[in-house]
Amino acid sequence: MSTDRVTVAERNLDQAIAEAAPAPRLLADDEPLHVGTSLTAVRARSLFEDQVASRSTDAASRRLKARGLSYYTISSAGHEQNAILGAQLRLTDPCFLHYRSGGFMMARSRHAPEVDPVLDTMLSICGSKDDPISQGRHKVWGSHRLWVPPQTSTIASHLPKAVGMAFALGRSRRLHHDPGVPEDSIVMCSFGDASANHATALSGINSARYGLRRGNPMPILFVCEDNGIGISVDTPPRWITETFGGLRYLRFFNGEGHVDDVWDVVEEAIHVCRSRRVPVFLRLSTERLWGHAGSDIEAAYRTPQQIQAVEARDPLIANARRLLAVGAATAAQLREIVDRTRARVDEAGEEAARRGQLATLQAVMEPLAPYDADAIRVSASGAPDAQARAALWGADAPELQTTPVKRTMAAHISAALADEMLRRPELIVFGEDVGRKGGVYYVTAGLQKRFGQVRVFDTQLDETTILGLAQGAGMAGMLPVPEIQYLAYVHNAVDQIRGEAASLQFFSSGQYRNPMVVRIAGLAYQKGFGGHFHNDNSIGGLRDIPGLVIATPSRGDEAARMLRGCIAAAHASGRVVVFLEPIALYHEKDLHEEGDGGWLSDYPMPGDAVLPGEVGVYPAGRDGVGTTTSPPSTPDAADVLLVSYANGLRMSLQAQRVLEREHGIAARVVDVRWISPLPFEAIRREAAGAAAVVVVDECRRTAGGIAEAVVADLAESGYRGRLASVRAADSYVPLGAAANLVLVQTPEIVDGVLRTLDR
Repeated sequence: MSTDRVTVAERNLDQAIAEAAPAPRLLADDEPLHVGTSLTAVRARSLFEDQVASRSTDAASRRLKARGLSYYTISSAGHEQNAILGAQLRLTDPCFLHYRSGGFMMARSRHAPEVDPVLDTMLSICGSKDDPISQGRHKVWGSHRLWVPPQTSTIASHLPKAVGMAFALGRSRRLHHDPGVPEDSIVMCSFGDASANHATALSGINSARYGLRRGNPMPILFVCEDNGIGISVDTPPRWITETFGGLRYLRFFNGEGHVDDVWDVVEEAIHVCRSRRVPVFLRLSTERLWGHAGSDIEAAYRTPQQIQAVEARDPLIANARRLLAVGAATAAQLREIVDRTRARVDEAGEEAARRGQLATLQAVMEPLAPYDADAIRVSASGAPDAQARAALWGADAPELQTTPVKRTMAAHISAALADEMLRRPELIVFGEDVGRKGGVYYVTAGLQKRFGQVRVFDTQLDETTILGLAQGAGMAGMLPVPEIQYLAYVHNAVDQIRGEAASLQFFSSGQYRNPMVVRIAGLAYQKGFGGHFHNDNSIGGLRDIPGLVIATPSRGDEAARMLRGCIAAAHASGRVVVFLEPIALYHEKDLHEEGDGGWLSDYPMPGDAVLPGEVGVYPAGRDGVGTTTSPPSTPDAADVLLVSYANGLRMSLQAQRVLEREHGIAARVVDVRWISPLPFEAIRREAAGAAAVVVVDECRRTAGGIAEAVVADLAESGYRGRLASVRAADSYVPLGAAANLVLVQTPEIVDGVLRTLDR
């Protein structure tokens, strides 16, 4: 779209001010615009100034874009009434914003005079490294001082985490946890009428209602900025009201009319949400001027008459006329506000265009994956109070302390969770069936009984809600450990990790964080149970997420130690971690043959942890006995190095014995443990002493396993031995014995090594 429409809108506003008839009487500054409203003349003029500032930044962005100096033209033009929310909400009310929130940010900044919203906005539009929130990584509305976490909000993907924040605020008191805001704070979340139809938005709104129905305080204000169109698709008239206006457990308000009428409705909606701690839905009537974005050719789907009708409903013109009609301002006052504000914005735009941008890869990626190894190690090394631990475990405490009975992976994970909960009062565990039932595989059995329903609780059956709750709780200072029941179930909600949770520190320059450890039961080898939905070996969608840590334990003792490292990484560095637990190994006892107990292990005492990047090594000739710390820098020589993880490790150890006993081949095995980021340096170090490397990857051949990355790194780093892999087929996992035709089997590993060594 050219800048002509911008100029037309500015001229229309100027003309409306110039042509307005003077009011019979001017209001005093502290007089209300009508009887009963709290919007006084002076507040109305300030509000108008904030709205003009928002409009002017939109105009400046398009003009700078035409000169090649800016990068963002999705404007707030027509949505300026959201400034009313910015004016009325407190700085201690966390706000998750729609991308048309310029008016809101201008008005909210009045609560923090040290913030310059105009310059900050122009710096963001120009992609400047001096932008105080994202430092040039993206144009986002956000501010640490204003309690506005940044998000793009394009498909209402921010609603679930806003609901999660409201849930956390409502539960903090019962947890004796300080979320950093007053007890009567509320959460505001804004979005568009088109986005309101998205499954993510519906999930967020439904979960807020569900939470209230279950007796939880849910102080969230949903604000639907209804402009009647989503890019080029009209929203049916009254659709938002008809869809959300009659829902139980959701108070509905309609904000339209004169600016002071909208002010009153917003005030009441905030009061109900704050005083009653219930979800509130506010429909805010808006217009969309100038098309969806600067590249949008609005004439392709709107007639000239329709465009003119929208311009005639410009809220700035309506507000100016209202202020003039009731005597809240004179034409001269409004003219001065407009001229001064436009000049201020133009000056800020030129200043922002002169500022530098991010110039190095290191600068861009600096906040993506923060990692303080020393702090993480300190966090992981702590142990719960011995007396408290004994009181918690009762008769089981001596058993766990002296470990006379070797245990399975499921038992070790459960014990490690209990110990971490004991030493970290902010840690909460939740998900489908994790409470009373103790999880489908009983990994969380007994935790709710020991720690109560406030810290261990069941959620509704919706992975989007679970991950949104984790984000909100993490931002409120808790340490969430949510469970996703099966790996296949995370795919329908993976954007809550990819687009939201894992990106928060990146787009906020580390000013916001949502630490969490997402436990996911997954992978295959369940001996025919459940088919592909319960034997999902698709990890590509997770490995593709920048900054995400993915841990995959193989043995019970290692699972406990790795879980401690994951929780420490989340606690100390704010990281988002996926702890992918191999279902088939939960209750596995044996390694080589039935009854050998080779896959049972002692419980490692609290404080004993494995940190990201530390791999496990099983030297040749040790018959399944490995190290559980970082490998030595000069590994023993071997004919072949097997690189694997999870179920693949167990099969690799089985193959190791066959190769050594039947073929005289010395095989060393590395358990990578961390499939993102992959421990390339450790793998290279181990490969240096081997004649060949074979990667055993239980996941799909060309769909996101680790084999391609490991082989490529070894080849590019100069490894001179032979390279090969044994991988699962590119197929869903079928039911029954047919699964063995798709998945890697131990004999295949043996054959793969023999072929690689020409034996």
